Amino acid sequence: MSEDIKRDREVDVDLMVAEVESGARNAAGFAGKFILCLAFVWSLFQLYIASNIPFVLSENLGINLVVNNQEARQIHLAFALALAMLAYPLFKTSPRHKVPVYDWALAVIAAASCLYLLYFKNSISDRAGLPTTADLVFSAIGMISLAIAVYRALGLPLVIVSSVFVFYVFFGHLSIMPDAIQWKGASFGKAAWHYWMQTEGVFGVALGVSASMIFLFVLFGSLLEKAGAGNYFIKLAFALLGHLRGGPAKAAVVASALSGLYSGSSIANVVTTGTFTIPLMKRTGFKPEKAGAIEVASSTNGQLMPPVMGAAAFLISEFTGVAYPELVKHAFLPAVISYIALVYIVHLEALKLGLVGLQKPTTTMTVARKLSGVLLGFILMGILTGAVYYGLSWIKVVFPGMTFATAVGLFAVAYVVLLSVAAKYPDLEVDDPEAPMEVLPRAWDVAVTGFHFLLPIVILIWCILVERLSPSLSAYWATVSMITIVLTQHPLKALFRKTGSLNSGFSAGWQDFADGMIAGARNMIGIGVATGAAGVIVGTVSLTGLHQVVGEFVEFLSGGNLMVMLFLVAVMSLILGMGLPTTANYIVVSSLMAPVIVSVGAQSGLIVPLVAVHLFVFYFGILADDTPPVGLAAFAAAAISKGDPIKTGIQGFTYDIRTALLPFLFIFNTELLLIDVGPLKAVFVFIVAVVAMMLFAAATQGYFFARSRLWESLLLVVISLTLFRPGFWLDYIEPPFVDRPGTDIVELAEDVPPDGTLRIVMRGPDYNNSNKISYLTVVLPLGEKADGAARLDKVGIIVSDQDGKAVLDEPFPGKWLDLKVQGQFDYYADVPVTIEKVELAATGRLPKEIFYIPALLLLGGIIVLQRRRTDVPAF
Repeated sequence: MSEDIKRDREVDVDLMVAEVESGARNAAGFAGKFILCLAFVWSLFQLYIASNIPFVLSENLGINLVVNNQEARQIHLAFALALAMLAYPLFKTSPRHKVPVYDWALAVIAAASCLYLLYFKNSISDRAGLPTTADLVFSAIGMISLAIAVYRALGLPLVIVSSVFVFYVFFGHLSIMPDAIQWKGASFGKAAWHYWMQTEGVFGVALGVSASMIFLFVLFGSLLEKAGAGNYFIKLAFALLGHLRGGPAKAAVVASALSGLYSGSSIANVVTTGTFTIPLMKRTGFKPEKAGAIEVASSTNGQLMPPVMGAAAFLISEFTGVAYPELVKHAFLPAVISYIALVYIVHLEALKLGLVGLQKPTTTMTVARKLSGVLLGFILMGILTGAVYYGLSWIKVVFPGMTFATAVGLFAVAYVVLLSVAAKYPDLEVDDPEAPMEVLPRAWDVAVTGFHFLLPIVILIWCILVERLSPSLSAYWATVSMITIVLTQHPLKALFRKTGSLNSGFSAGWQDFADGMIAGARNMIGIGVATGAAGVIVGTVSLTGLHQVVGEFVEFLSGGNLMVMLFLVAVMSLILGMGLPTTANYIVVSSLMAPVIVSVGAQSGLIVPLVAVHLFVFYFGILADDTPPVGLAAFAAAAISKGDPIKTGIQGFTYDIRTALLPFLFIFNTELLLIDVGPLKAVFVFIVAVVAMMLFAAATQGYFFARSRLWESLLLVVISLTLFRPGFWLDYIEPPFVDRPGTDIVELAEDVPPDGTLRIVMRGPDYNNSNKISYLTVVLPLGEKADGAARLDKVGIIVSDQDGKAVLDEPFPGKWLDLKVQGQFDYYADVPVTIEKVELAATGRLPKEIFYIPALLLLGGIIVLQRRRTDVPAF
């Protein structure tokens, strides 16, 4: 493809992304240059505060140039608001090629409302909680500016959601409000201070994570894309998978998964990969709606893929207190098995349609050679993994004083070697998706042209997993390495090829660098204002205790049934996530729905790690991107496929039923999140989970080795769920716990090993309604070995035996139990709070894996029956 066609296609893609994400302005003249410069400066600022340059300059110049976290949030939002006013038109009728005067004014006012906090930071801290008139004016301006910016960059949904929460803060005391959710209300001064003047609202944790971590990862992804990695991943996926049944669709899934590694938007993912993959899927026989739905399902799943997870991974880590590397480990298995199942669904669709793959390059391939190629692939992957983890760790042992310098040297050598090899092959061109693809490119010819793109990803993994650096510092060094590649790959290739001009190579490199820096900042506008708006929601929850009200509402609707409660939370998360970008989506659903699962679940005996709860609501929030009637990703795919957006969304959601199943499973079986699982057990869990998910996919698609009868599909569901959660059947045969009376708690606490836990069930009058009796299950951390009463007293448990009941005294403020169950029980009602029972883990139970045997026997029977009806090879 010529450079002109390539450039035209890139413009079209950028334009489509802009239109879907609510219509970015392409201003000309001074205004256009100013927007580009402001975006470039924002990226430079983020790199500056992530580096050690401020500390070096401050030390040498004697001036404090270090930007602390709170100041970074204020400047970060100032950039985001100003760019939102300038880069996005206010109305559909607003000019697209120039910036009106009112937008310049709004940009200055919006930025000033943030920088006011920075300029007067000392006097503001001196009068904490006592706002002046100027404070209130700038707070009001800031909130209005934020609402306008969100409307411009993200559309109306998030504005409406945030406005409802603000309305509740001011008018929650009115009689028009249902009694169940009324609260005393807040004055304008209190609310303004809470939202704008401190770090409980707009400038809270979410915006802090955006400023310190998310921006760098988005910038890293943008530079990777501008360097050519996006096209490389697409071409590589097609070269590897295009010859299979439904090959273009399978390649679309893999390409979207690779794009999801660094993409922060499912909609942008749909558009960038979909412009190439959807037309090819249509040409090979897929209907427009199915082609679009496959791209939608794979792109939305890209937001669940570590390490970035749609830029929400860092927020999840911050909100749950789970270290970022641990979070990546927990999120890895569900995301991977979900993608494997999607590839299998595409395979089943291709079987039903009788499709064949694209033609491979003509080569003589024996079976032995094919098997050796597969084996070589696994060996190379193992070598790469071992080199990253063990090889780079070895540097710290051999060169303890020069680890960083050695790593830089190794990176430089590896980069030059890989680029010299890539220079022997022609650069990959961006193909026209409408042009026929008669023969696939050779996989090696494609792969070898971009191995150097993997180096920054290796550096990112090394910094996080080996060096244990913070995510922001890891992203900084990965971005620096990516900038090095962007600036030097063109001139170095010209040097190795001994063709072309070095000057033109350097010019191309600087152009890609500038484009990447600008694109990274522009991609962050929506995320920046979204995290600010989401801070309004978080601030409302902390100010009003709204999550408790929502919890009571869900408890009332579910009637105490655990599965009904989880289903209601899933549906509410889908509704709350409609029309919201990934980061805001997660903040909204986690602020409101995660506490519901924790509190209501504990009343039903469900105790799960907090990270499982947050991943549960995150998964369902993300699925809103392909759920009608909003389903923005489905609308984006339909615009490319020329299909019906509602049908595309419905079809995409049917593909994503497998993803919707996963959160229910890992809530009850945390082994799927690799929690407390060793390496060998992790491999076993992975294999079983993949088989189970593929069987579930076959059941939902009505096709396995042949078209399934209804009873066969139902049996496949039962088999799948048994493989996923064999403990379900075991619990019916042998209860998981042995109940002991609450009066035995002191004796039992003394027998618990050091750092062990004790599971108890509390019973007592509800704090808000003393006529209602509530139950609560908690797991007590008993710490070091000691006398039973002393261990219990340390966590806040003081009991007395009254008429054969273990009556519980109110825990002292600050004790573990007080912090854990605050606001749950009324200790001064007529009915005392008691420890109903102590639940000890049952011993001598059968291994739950024994239920795999009947499940696999049943599966074998279905395979035998369906093989007799098979008219097309199943694989």
